Amino acid sequence: MPRAARSIPGGYAYHVLCCGQGADVVFHDASEFAAFQGLMAEASLRVGLPVAAYCLLPSQVRLVLLPRGDGVVSRWMHWLLTTHASRYRQRHGTRGPIWRGRFRAFPIETGEPLAAVIRHVERNPRCAGLVPRAEDWRWSSLCWRSAPEHAPVRLERIPQVDQPGWGAKVERGLCEAELEQIAVSIRRGRPFGSSSWVRETVLRLGLESSVRPRGRPRLEAGESLDTRDRLGTR
Repeated sequence: MPRAARSIPGGYAYHVLCCGQGADVVFHDASEFAAFQGLMAEASLRVGLPVAAYCLLPSQVRLVLLPRGDGVVSRWMHWLLTTHASRYRQRHGTRGPIWRGRFRAFPIETGEPLAAVIRHVERNPRCAGLVPRAEDWRWSSLCWRSAPEHAPVRLERIPQVDQPGWGAKVERGLCEAELEQIAVSIRRGRPFGSSSWVRETVLRLGLESSVRPRGRPRLEAGESLDTRDRLGTR
């Protein structure tokens, strides 16, 4: 079960990832995937949070959300995950956590960076070997982009995404550099976008730890930690 809600500032796009406890399967069949989509739609009605993209995989959920107010993502996710966990335990007769701790989230620059993250999210079923084509996966926003009026979860329109040829772009995937940047953003909560936007967003949101090198630099010959600390060297 998720921890107490934390504040996530509004006015940004966010990639949100939550995984099953110990990489356990959280969706066992089509009915459970469909039920979770229904919960997502209900969560949006309750809290009012636009969804730009999503992909449900057997052991994880990936979302791209567009909160307009502070703390909306946390309230939306708290209701969604706790409600799902309660129903999961009732159906399967289990106890204990369903989801692995807190969900992870990082802000995304609008425009092409946002489109790149959505391509990554929607291509996941193919990368996981679940379908030959990403658009064949019924539990992803890509499946519904050609018929948004029938989508189980209302999708916010994104100019770079809602255009002819989007499915082909998703199939081609991202370059290795983009994939690595997204992986780092997932691990550390680092904003994803142009260098100047990342610098500004890190300062504005107080995310300095997401770009700070981990661990202490290697000591020079004859230098001790006590000496470094006295000198203020980091």
